[in-house]
Amino acid sequence: MLVLGRKVNESIIIADNVVVTVLAVDGERVKIGIDAPSDISILRQELYDAVKEENLRAMKAAQKRGDAMLSSLQVLLEKQKKSGK
Repeated sequence: MLVLGRKVNESIIIADNVVVTVLAVDGERVKIGIDAPSDISILRQELYDAVKEENLRAMKAAQKRGDAMLSSLQVLLEKQKKSGK
């Protein structure tokens, strides 16, 4: 991790197209501005983590539904084989 000290109105540049500027410091809170192309997603860490967790839950639920459907299809195929159709 790169650690930099910056004062109000000072910036850092990331990858030639993202500029992070310190706008204000109030106690332990720092207000920053981020200027980046619209195709770059910028999320607070806690929001990113929540979205990631929800996506994992949705994927697991879909996998369970898929497993249940596969089991049902296997049962139907076995019944079809036994009936000779």
